[in-house]
Amino acid sequence: MAEKKKTDYAALESPFMRIPRMNVAAARALLDLGFKEVYQLRGRDPESIFSDLKKLKKNPPDYLLKFIKIAVDFAESGDTF
Repeated sequence: MAEKKKTDYAALESPFMRIPRMNVAAARALLDLGFKEVYQLRGRDPESIFSDLKKLKKNPPDYLLKFIKIAVDFAESGDTF
């Protein structure tokens, strides 16, 4: 029997999941980097955040950068909670 994949409830319930088109793995990455709220991403460079993620996690998937960019754009749009 295949092992059931664990659901990351903390990431799913995080404020980052209120961002349209957000990815659960990207929400988890932002949480792992110490971000708790969307507004904390304002003024941040997505490339720099991804670089910090590379220091924390070995070989994070490149697609996460796209979602980090989406999150930063959303935070800077002023539509945050």
